[in-house]
Amino acid sequence: MRYIRYGFLAVLGIVLISVSLANRGAVTLKLMPDDIAGLLGWNFSISLPLFVVMLGGIAAGLVIGFVWEWMREYRHRREAGQKHREVRKLEREVTRLKRAKSGDEDEVLALLDEAS
Repeated sequence: MRYIRYGFLAVLGIVLISVSLANRGAVTLKLMPDDIAGLLGWNFSISLPLFVVMLGGIAAGLVIGFVWEWMREYRHRREAGQKHREVRKLEREVTRLKRAKSGDEDEVLALLDEAS
């Protein structure tokens, strides 16, 4: 399985390098269309190689997706934490009740109850 992963990463690296080399031409990115930028008097543009724009878009999409998913799963994580705390509380109560019950019994039987 390790070799499959290394092979996949090698192929992915080769593809990314070849795409990057094929798309080295500069493109201009503008924050707003020219008409709106003229009205506001604020025109921001930058020239970057096309492969930087493509890989940056992929990276930005991944980050946005991870953050979105993390925020969406907050409710599930909170419920899991509450259930975990409740289980720990109930386990402590069961242990306390077993000790209270075994106070009348023989010590050997109490040890066997705790083991099971």
